[in-house]
Amino acid sequence: MSKIKLTALSRSVVESDHAVITGDGFVNSKVPGWDNCEVNVVINEAMGANFCQLLITMEASGQLKGSTKDSQIFFYVLEGSCDVTVENQNENLKKGSYVYVPIGKDYLFSKAEEGTKLLTFHKVYEPLEGFPVPEIIINSDSKIEQNIYCDDPNLLMQNLLPEQDNLSWDMAVNIFTYNPGANLPFVETHIMEHGLIYLEGQGIYRLADKWYPIKKGDSIWMAPYCPQWFGALGTEPAVYIYYKNVNRFPTTI
Repeated sequence: MSKIKLTALSRSVVESDHAVITGDGFVNSKVPGWDNCEVNVVINEAMGANFCQLLITMEASGQLKGSTKDSQIFFYVLEGSCDVTVENQNENLKKGSYVYVPIGKDYLFSKAEEGTKLLTFHKVYEPLEGFPVPEIIINSDSKIEQNIYCDDPNLLMQNLLPEQDNLSWDMAVNIFTYNPGANLPFVETHIMEHGLIYLEGQGIYRLADKWYPIKKGDSIWMAPYCPQWFGALGTEPAVYIYYKNVNRFPTTI
């Protein structure tokens, strides 16, 4: 007797002010200059966001070649390894490495280990009078200090981009670690927009007035002013890397 496979089941949800994308419905997109790789557009302006978040899986022969124009791009290695060239800087990247490519720069990712996975955040750069465009950054999360968040030693934050003390930056990318059982101390409601993907663990996320089980590999979009809260569940830390917009006027002045 043949078994019936239910193909209409998914935890993915897309609302007007938030989304949970679990990856079971991904369809490959073709990006010019990005060859021999699978590209999944996870978050994009088409859903109401003001930035873009992609997941890329590279073949050994794959390459990502391009030039930034209006949008800056942040790359993060989720799995595997590859080489990167940005202008005259060349580095080998491994899991946890990241690259910030400012506007007006050429880049090339190549010589990948089969199955290397990259996360990207793309945002149109908003220049600020009197401040220069940020420089290229090639670094690793292992070199970034974990700081205690909101006086709770079970909440740890790593700031991968130096937005805290430099108004040249209009975007931030952080890694947030919740030790088992830890949770946000209040429901956040703010103007910053978020895109994120879970690197480890599991938990419960409140988005608007709804509650979602979340685990490693899930991505989330949060629009400005979407109420948000998270609590970690299980016996291992819950860790996610996330984007937010920072350091600019909330409206045109």
